[in-house]
Amino acid sequence: MLPEWSLYFMSGIYLFAGLFHFVKPKIYKSILPKSIPNRMLLVYLSGLAEISLAIMLWFPSTRNFAIYSIICMLVIFLVVHFYMLTDAYRTKLPTWLLWLRIPLQFLLMWWAYQYLIL
Repeated sequence: MLPEWSLYFMSGIYLFAGLFHFVKPKIYKSILPKSIPNRMLLVYLSGLAEISLAIMLWFPSTRNFAIYSIICMLVIFLVVHFYMLTDAYRTKLPTWLLWLRIPLQFLLMWWAYQYLIL
């Protein structure tokens, strides 16, 4: 088991990321495939989900739900990361950095899984 401070650090990352969906929504909209309808609504909903799940990590009674939801969310976000690797999405980020995001998603899933209350 990882130390307890790591759980709150993880929560802080999701809280910050979720808030950033409201601060810079156009960035998140731009990385979504254009074939997805209502992209701006999806940006706000995913930001709200990240904020809610971050807070739910603080409480043992909601922690397992939050962890399973975070893992599912990260799996869904893989679609965006793979989309960013295609020619359909143009970015100034180096390709190696875009590839690095893929295993990072799995590392984040593992990190969340470590805090399941069995």
